[in-house]
Amino acid sequence: MRRLPIYFLIDVSESMAGDPIEQVQDGMATIIRELRTDPYALETVWVSVIAFAGQPKTLAPLQEIISFYPPRFPIGSGTSLSKGLGHLMYELRKNFVKTTYEQKGDWKPIVFLFTDGVPTDSESDMKAAVAEWKKNWKHTANLVAVSFGDSTDSRILGELSDNVLTFNNADVNAYKKFFKWVTDSIKTSSLSVENNTTGFELAKLDGETLSGIDLNKRNDKSAVDDNFVVLAAKCQNTKQPYLIKYAKNVFLDAAGDVRLQYRLVGAYKVDNTYFELSDETATDLKIGTDQLMGAPTCPCCGNQFGLAYDATCGKIHCVGTENVSVCPWCGNQAEYSAGGEGFDVNRTRG
Repeated sequence: MRRLPIYFLIDVSESMAGDPIEQVQDGMATIIRELRTDPYALETVWVSVIAFAGQPKTLAPLQEIISFYPPRFPIGSGTSLSKGLGHLMYELRKNFVKTTYEQKGDWKPIVFLFTDGVPTDSESDMKAAVAEWKKNWKHTANLVAVSFGDSTDSRILGELSDNVLTFNNADVNAYKKFFKWVTDSIKTSSLSVENNTTGFELAKLDGETLSGIDLNKRNDKSAVDDNFVVLAAKCQNTKQPYLIKYAKNVFLDAAGDVRLQYRLVGAYKVDNTYFELSDETATDLKIGTDQLMGAPTCPCCGNQFGLAYDATCGKIHCVGTENVSVCPWCGNQAEYSAGGEGFDVNRTRG
């Protein structure tokens, strides 16, 4: 039986923490549930899920949809699109069945790339990955690149595919419409291969939830995604890691000057997979606390203060009403009090 391989290459960087990654989690479950009701998809579609942040990881190897169970999506630090692409190409090389005189091989694989941020790769790594994709896979696989929001470097995506779209993820209904579009696109492609036509038929765009993107737009950023500030922290009581996420907020002050601050989005528990998927390259990325608006409680134990800074190791943890707190990162014991002035804290790559 000829397979139609579907790969999901999904950005799980820190900027996806919270509602975006939960919506992707629910959306993947919806896609699989709907495909299982389609007779053409049941005959041909195989699915794999690859996540990437600072490091890539196959969350679900290529398998029939009847036996596919949507994985739980982790979060990692960084947005290494080059490593994500490299891992995708490794999986394609490993799994793709070519047509020979003895057998019909797989249909052209379809890749859905979801990303919401600016790649934090070095320029040389990104160029090498793009060059390998263009040489070996751009005409051998069909890639659909979807930007979650308008902050992604669309020129890079445009080098990978002619199908570059932006998802205006405003609310839960928008996510539902988006994942329905993905499901319909897989169904129409499955029907297409059954009818021996192109094997790649995207569903119609509504122009509001999902639309084409300007491939001339470019973000000349590197090393860090400045659309968000994310701080990595640990719970003093449970030792579990969590992330504190802030979103960019540009405004005019009373004098009419443009100011940049970051508003608190929330604090989110992550597990130790966070470190496995994170970019371990040392950085000196910092943000002044006077640019951060709001501070969370601890999402792990409920401690009132989720943003306490340990001067010994330079890392963040939670504190409660105890007289002496212990840093879960380095074990340093100290008394904490509210500071009157801003200070610099380490931020992640985002």
